[in-house]
Amino acid sequence: MSVNILNEMLKPETYDEPVEYVKVVQTHISWVFLTGKYAYKVKKPVNFGFLDYSTLEKRKFFCEQEVALNSRLSKELYLGALPITEKGGKLKVNGEGNVVEYTVKMKELPSTALMSNLLKENKVSKNDVQRIAEILSDFHSRALTGGEVNEGGNLKTIKFNWNENFDQTREFIGETIEKEEFYEIKRKVDTYMESNVELFDRRIKNGRIRDCHGDVHSGSIFITNKIYIFDCIEFNTRFRYSDVAAEVAFLSMDLKYHRKEDLSKHFVKSYINFSSDEELLKLLPFYECYRAYVRGKVTSFILNDRNIGLEEKSKIINTAKKYFKLSLSYAKEL
Repeated sequence: MSVNILNEMLKPETYDEPVEYVKVVQTHISWVFLTGKYAYKVKKPVNFGFLDYSTLEKRKFFCEQEVALNSRLSKELYLGALPITEKGGKLKVNGEGNVVEYTVKMKELPSTALMSNLLKENKVSKNDVQRIAEILSDFHSRALTGGEVNEGGNLKTIKFNWNENFDQTREFIGETIEKEEFYEIKRKVDTYMESNVELFDRRIKNGRIRDCHGDVHSGSIFITNKIYIFDCIEFNTRFRYSDVAAEVAFLSMDLKYHRKEDLSKHFVKSYINFSSDEELLKLLPFYECYRAYVRGKVTSFILNDRNIGLEEKSKIINTAKKYFKLSLSYAKEL
């Protein structure tokens, strides 16, 4: 995405609806422009291998995928994938002229309703996590399964995912993860997978591998009078096709990371009550270990950004260390 387009998206007249303001929130893969009533998400032209937004055609496809997939859980939030056009040197969302970019248009909800912010203020209740568990259980029961989806629960795929994690974090040994932690987690995880072949096979046979959301944590949930679970993974099915236990484990781990052990236990208990999936408990520490490790890895990746300052770098290192230590604590349960 050129600087010119980014600058144009900061102008109120660029949008298809009247705006109250224009604010931009940036991640490593997208820009989200907040306008008061609506949010417009624009994907960056990046290619990380596991994610490829490098061409306009691909960004169009993944914008459409994002709307379709997120409509499964948050249909009211996702309003469509729209073109951004250029005419006479000016850009317009859903306007006339040459299509130069695409955007996902969503309803904007207040950041105060984001679960991650509510957790910091101790404003998330057991009833809230029970409602989330019910929504997820119902979603999983209806989600696609069988065929290529089942590959997500295959030990070959699971081992590939873990080996990818280990390969991508070796550069951070001694910085965000200690050498002893790295090899202890690896040893425990490898042993667990070798010892539980029948369990993983049984999960496939029992239909527990589903086309999931893929990224269920407190930063992807709005709690208002309704629960909105949004921002699912649209860019790689390998991260979305998984055991439902891996999905439950993400939020369970996240709640423990926020030191909400009671909410984590209640969430898991509620999900099991709704889904009758008691076997999930056998896999929970394994997938919690995985989810915490991935968060440690992704947080560590930010250190490769040359634009971050020393203070921010220190915070990132501390956050990544906490995730890796949490991953180790789960590994010790295996």
